[in-house]
Amino acid sequence: MAVLTALLDRSLDQMAAAAADARLFDREAIRAASDVWDNNLFPLFWAAGTSRAGERERRAATVLEWMAGLGERRRVWMTEQAAIAGYDIESLLPPARPDTPGRDYRGHVMAPQYRLTRQNVDELVPDYDLAAASVRHLRVERAGTCLTAFLQLVVDRKFAVDEPAPPALLDVWLDGITDISFGLSHTRGVILDAEVRGVGISLGPGGRLRAAGGEYRLDDRSWHLSAAGRRADAVIPPRTSRSGRRRRPPGGDLGPDAHAAAALLHRAMLELRSVRYAERADRVPVRDLCRAFSGAGEAILAAGSQRGARRREAAFQDVIRAWAGQGGPDITRWLAAVLREHEGRPDIVEAPQVPERIPPSLADGSPVSGTPSQAALVMAAWTAAHTDYQTERPAAAQLQLALPPRAHEDSSGPWRLRTVGCTEPNSFHLRTGAFRGAGPFVQVGKPTAACSLDLHQGALRVAAGDGWSASVS
Repeated sequence: MAVLTALLDRSLDQMAAAAADARLFDREAIRAASDVWDNNLFPLFWAAGTSRAGERERRAATVLEWMAGLGERRRVWMTEQAAIAGYDIESLLPPARPDTPGRDYRGHVMAPQYRLTRQNVDELVPDYDLAAASVRHLRVERAGTCLTAFLQLVVDRKFAVDEPAPPALLDVWLDGITDISFGLSHTRGVILDAEVRGVGISLGPGGRLRAAGGEYRLDDRSWHLSAAGRRADAVIPPRTSRSGRRRRPPGGDLGPDAHAAAALLHRAMLELRSVRYAERADRVPVRDLCRAFSGAGEAILAAGSQRGARRREAAFQDVIRAWAGQGGPDITRWLAAVLREHEGRPDIVEAPQVPERIPPSLADGSPVSGTPSQAALVMAAWTAAHTDYQTERPAAAQLQLALPPRAHEDSSGPWRLRTVGCTEPNSFHLRTGAFRGAGPFVQVGKPTAACSLDLHQGALRVAAGDGWSASVS
């Protein structure tokens, strides 16, 4: 049980660290840590909710085994985070099962995720024409002090398909980016070079990505007809009625107050996980939520261990009120709204009144925020015009910037995150130097009309003819 609650507290610590400095914002770390608890929080509360130590340990062991069975990546994360908390989790888990390709609902083999190695890249060539590939999407993003990238390519098949099929997509994830050069003239023609010293990808006549390593996966419903797919089909067992059936998470009924506490924390994890959508990342109060629920694992265990259902329920009410007290007024109002609207429990937390906000006015001399002279790039993405599920999607660009405190705020305060986007960009230039940290930032034009944004003297330059989704201020 101590391991299980330590994993929860480690998740909150991880997310708080990933959002501590907007200039080093790590969106993927927040998404991954919060995603762990989507279907594991209620089992954790069930495991903790008994005063009998032996029963509690048996339940917790069942929950840990369930969590570790949700994939190799999840097990690796659990092992690493438990070790940081001082626990050796492997002795508590059954042996790991090999991660093998599966079959879809039609019984066709699905392409697994591969490491980017010379051998694996060579196996792509007989089935897909990389030289004629085009870039559908490129995203380069900070992960703390490192850079990562996601590249999606549209690739032509070299094998026949037996029915009309959507274009084949090659998804590439890169870690430890060391060199970037990309523009709108670099979107067609790809060379993948995977060596021991790292991964190099050439794009068009002059684009390039260099990284320490990476992985790829084919998103192709016809992959089973390729040479590689036929080889996999010969060795992967057929799909059975049991193989496609998902196990139910362990658990049982919770008392009303324990359920309210679990529902609150689950709702908070969903809110934190919504940073996966870049356009929402600057609106999720990651630091405030992590502060509110700090130490939740220990608090849940202490409340669940109380003797007698009445004392346990009272203890969970105290836990909820403690969370409200740790988060600040805005989080307290959010917690009260969740309890009232989703749990029918307006009696546990009283929402503080919303303070009256007086907008800045030129008449009374209040400062008005404008475009900052400095910014730090956190994420830059470009997407080509394409058809998605019979819907036409225009070309688009998206930027995530860390901005300094506003003119009327404390200059030593925290930097803040801002996400802006545009459709049909006239230009998009991205070089490695754009991620050097805070640098000179220039906006030419109005964000509601023709407008270009420039960072680090041209290392990032994006021009939008029809304006941006929001102003950079």
